[in-house]
Amino acid sequence: MASEFRIVDAGKAQIRAAVEGEGPLVLMVHGFPESWYSWRHQIGPVAEAGFTACAIDVRGYGGSQKFGEVSDYSMEAIVADALSPGRPAVLVGHDWGAPIVYNSALIHPDRFSAVAALSVVYTGVPARSFDDVIAERFDAKNLFFYQSYFREVGRAEAVFDPEPRGFLRRFYYIASGDADAAAIRGAFAKDASAALLDGMPDPDPFPAWLTEADLDYFVGEFERSGFFGPLSRYRNHTRDFEYLQQFKGRTIAQPAFFIAGDKDGAFNGFGAMSDPIAVMRGFVPNLEGAHVLEGCGHWTQQERPAEVNARLLAWLKGL
Repeated sequence: MASEFRIVDAGKAQIRAAVEGEGPLVLMVHGFPESWYSWRHQIGPVAEAGFTACAIDVRGYGGSQKFGEVSDYSMEAIVADALSPGRPAVLVGHDWGAPIVYNSALIHPDRFSAVAALSVVYTGVPARSFDDVIAERFDAKNLFFYQSYFREVGRAEAVFDPEPRGFLRRFYYIASGDADAAAIRGAFAKDASAALLDGMPDPDPFPAWLTEADLDYFVGEFERSGFFGPLSRYRNHTRDFEYLQQFKGRTIAQPAFFIAGDKDGAFNGFGAMSDPIAVMRGFVPNLEGAHVLEGCGHWTQQERPAEVNARLLAWLKGL
């Protein structure tokens, strides 16, 4: 089987999807800075297991529709794009895709039958804007934080848009399980005036989990889309916080599943949680499986496709 590209009318956005197989719908949502292609190792196995595997480009990425305002990339807007008319879907999300699928399941429990996430745990409807957390933990102390660097419209775009390959190589590497502690300290232990790529290594050769052909594909997608839309997801923390307050008190009731790497800083909230999975269970009572892969970094399903597929498929088949 081979994936077929379709343009899906989501109501307020045209969304490109790579689709393969027949059966219950499994909708896969990528994170930053990725695309549907992040799920290249999962689409075929999920389809062969008897499902319709559907990996989308989030709005602003790749072949999906682009918009011109930061507010166009709010959680409210993106959750609307993920709706599945006609039949309930199983959601699978990684990185920013994880909050997208969590909130889709929370807000529309009738449309989504189960939810799986990679890398980022669910900690409930936020009690404060993450903008305030960043300001307290980083900005007020003159410490560099990549999301602070992304905040100002145009600052990161001016660096990433002209040379996406250099940015992607460095960013993919530093968040992977291949980066050692010294490299990570060199990349992030700096003051708030620094640029993201200052001190960030560019390995040669790149770790084998991302081939030159894979990198070429991602580069081509960002040459087409630019980085304004993808970066604007980080510029909506306060808008998202305000929107989500109406759902306070709800939990994610659907069957759920989780996988992360033990070298992924996003998994433990950049050091803020000592037991992330225990925290998640308080808000996801039907968490049926949670796995932490030793030595794996942030790009979970790309770094460890065989391990992810074995665990994910076992869960999907058991639903």
